[in-house]
Amino acid sequence: MEIRDILQPEAVVAGLKAPNKKQALQELARHAAAVTGLNERKIFETVLERERLGTTGVGSGIAIPHGKLPELTRLYAVFARLEKPIDFDAIDEQPVDLIFLLLAPESAGADHLKALARVSRLLRDASMCEKLRGAKTADGLYLLLTQTEAQAA
Repeated sequence: MEIRDILQPEAVVAGLKAPNKKQALQELARHAAAVTGLNERKIFETVLERERLGTTGVGSGIAIPHGKLPELTRLYAVFARLEKPIDFDAIDEQPVDLIFLLLAPESAGADHLKALARVSRLLRDASMCEKLRGAKTADGLYLLLTQTEAQAA
């Protein structure tokens, strides 16, 4: 499972403006709707429902909201660096500024977990997060998110 398999360049947002968690998730759902062709409201409700089970704010300024939608045929991702960090009810109670949204088909079982693990590994790297926070453009963010895979190959 490679990041480039699930994340398209047009699904990367630099400087997302959102004053709170709910609006950040709404904006991410809007971007996800554009790349998946699914209804924005359905995506938002699915992600919000998952969020109610427990925060996806994993600490160190990172959140990995995710959800499963029966209409999907493959995994999709949206990555956003927020313009200003927001409260995301993260486990370390720190504000979040890097959000990696992951959407999977209902039947994605192991693939969904593999994608979550891959994203988690990538964002646990403090130097990677520092680079992501310093990138100025969506293209720069996309290259950072996918370049480590090319180097490892």
